[in-house]
Amino acid sequence: MSALDWTVLGAYFAVMIVIGVWSKNRIRTVIDYFTAGGKIPWWLSGISHHMSGYSAVMFVAFAAVAYDYGLTVYVWWAMTIGIGVGIGAFLFAARWNRLRSRHGVVSPLEYLTRRYNLPTQQVMAYSGALLKVVDIAAKWVAISVLLKGFAGIPIQYGIAITGAVTVVYVTVGGLWADVLTDFGQFVIQAVAGVVMFAAVLGHLGGISALWTMWGDLPEGHGDPLSGPYTTTYFFAFLLIKTFEYNGGMWNLAQRYMGAPSGSQAKRAALLSSALWLLWPLVLFIPMFAAPLIVPGLTNSDQSYVRLAQELLPTGLIGLVLAGFFSHTMAMVSSDANVISAVITRDILPVFVRRLRELPAAGALRLARVTTFVFVVVSMTIAITTQGQGVVLKIVVDVVAATMGPISIPLMLGLLPWFKRSGPTAAITSWAAGLAVWAVIKWVIASADQTLVVAAPLVTSLVLYVVIGLLRPENTPSRDELVDSLNTDLPSASPDRPTATLA
Repeated sequence: MSALDWTVLGAYFAVMIVIGVWSKNRIRTVIDYFTAGGKIPWWLSGISHHMSGYSAVMFVAFAAVAYDYGLTVYVWWAMTIGIGVGIGAFLFAARWNRLRSRHGVVSPLEYLTRRYNLPTQQVMAYSGALLKVVDIAAKWVAISVLLKGFAGIPIQYGIAITGAVTVVYVTVGGLWADVLTDFGQFVIQAVAGVVMFAAVLGHLGGISALWTMWGDLPEGHGDPLSGPYTTTYFFAFLLIKTFEYNGGMWNLAQRYMGAPSGSQAKRAALLSSALWLLWPLVLFIPMFAAPLIVPGLTNSDQSYVRLAQELLPTGLIGLVLAGFFSHTMAMVSSDANVISAVITRDILPVFVRRLRELPAAGALRLARVTTFVFVVVSMTIAITTQGQGVVLKIVVDVVAATMGPISIPLMLGLLPWFKRSGPTAAITSWAAGLAVWAVIKWVIASADQTLVVAAPLVTSLVLYVVIGLLRPENTPSRDELVDSLNTDLPSASPDRPTATLA
């Protein structure tokens, strides 16, 4: 990388820190810190939701899949997310928002105590928080692999640099800093993505390459599903992503909670859905074409790095690398914010009674300390393990382990059709889902990705529904909570909820 590239990258980091410090002035309470007081415009919420689903894994592990198999990575990954978020726009987005506006909920798990009971909330909080640390560690490794490929910086230093910048802006600025940097990162990603897209098409002879290059690529690269990515895998992933991107990945629920109303949260979801269906194509086209430009790579994880080095002039490499950082920092900062919300609102007050009565300044200070600690712990894990080539494996395994067992009780508990399912259904489905994942991974040691991804979620789904039918545990207070999420309350104010979960 040249001095100009480093200047571009340094300027990007500086802007992120400035946004975080500026956002600090908008934070007065933990409600502001974790949900921006319900004042995020729908379009900003939608862009932030979209950006928070990316990380540098896309340019390492998914770039490798695109290099080895072609079009299929868009079909089974981006398309399933776009469809899933579109479904969630009508089922979940507004209900997440109404938890905040009607009941003062700040953490996505906060409502579980009233919907089920305290033990249910605690097992969800602990299992999700612990596994999420490992997930984020994998994201740190992914971005450090890219930095090493571009600039030769050792992985541990790459993690430290990225983490230091992220921890500054997310710790001081909360969700406001998170969504505003998401928007800035979206702009950078757009410029960087279009630059690479244009460079690849120019190298291949112009816009006609969009339809002519497929005949020159290896056989099967133009097939919607190929290799290990079958039709069954597609539908399994669609089921996973529908839950994951509508609140099962806790940080994405916050984007809906931060909108002014349920109807605006729905609009945000529809915008995010449209972006997922369209924008990844611009990012993936260069990855699809990579075998024609940098053929014969033995390590396809490096395909996007090699592509940028081959095609981009001085200065633009720094811009593209900034785009890589933007993905990971968007996801990590949003995860840090929501995990801090879960720990400070759902875990610590159970064990330390005085934390339940902290003044506003003390609660805000605790939130910032928790955010800082979470980021540092995830960085430490990443530096210690240094990835060892298992970035995609970790991401897939963590999703498989958590999305079903945690998201089924969390999200179906919002819907009126599942009122009969209570604490027994929730905890049993959680435990069985994790047990099935453990058996598949460690006893059977199956390499079937469809089985690993789908079995825990399907197990949790079936048990949650069946137990609810056979052993209903709905009560008037639980039914009232669920019913209250069906419509917006005109008189509700984002700053003054009409009810509480106390």
